[in-house]
Amino acid sequence: MADKDSGNQKARAADESKLREMKVDELRKEARAEEVSGASNLRKEELVQEVAKARSGGDAEAGRGTDEGSDDLGPGPEGGRIRGGSDSSKSLKYSQEVTSTEDEPEREGRSLATTHHEVIRRWAEDRDGVPATVEGTEHGDHLGVLRIDFGGNDANLRQVSWEEWFKTFDDRGLNFIYQEQRSDGQQSNFFRLENPEREDG
Repeated sequence: MADKDSGNQKARAADESKLREMKVDELRKEARAEEVSGASNLRKEELVQEVAKARSGGDAEAGRGTDEGSDDLGPGPEGGRIRGGSDSSKSLKYSQEVTSTEDEPEREGRSLATTHHEVIRRWAEDRDGVPATVEGTEHGDHLGVLRIDFGGNDANLRQVSWEEWFKTFDDRGLNFIYQEQRSDGQQSNFFRLENPEREDG
């Protein structure tokens, strides 16, 4: 029995190694195929562990949630549409509005804007980004300045859940202005949060 357990552990370790070579978006698809619940809120390493666990017939927790797309965060309260206001920036006015995960940029380097939760989460996770807030900018129990942590070891950033991040994002009436690619075709990590009613995002 010990030999069998050892063989299973080796097989799982090899599977995890292959999974780590995949992009977050690919891992998310694998997680959905394996019916891993809450995949949208897992970081890359957590996705690797959960998919490997599900493949090796791991605990029942890994197989909960069989509704297709149940971990999709959806469009948010604005249906993904841009929030307007008196202080909307020129960059917002000239950005392409994205209201669905199916929308594609009109061209490379195009400035995009959305309030769609799933669009924002996928964009961040495709770049190994996680939701964060700037330490010391909190307002009582409320999150402070919102950021996305791309793993730059910024000591001022504290990682938070997507649920907390999007609650604050919506409560403040923010827009997410971003790029998928730079004009040279390289992946872009550029984003900016804007409150169209105030200058401080």
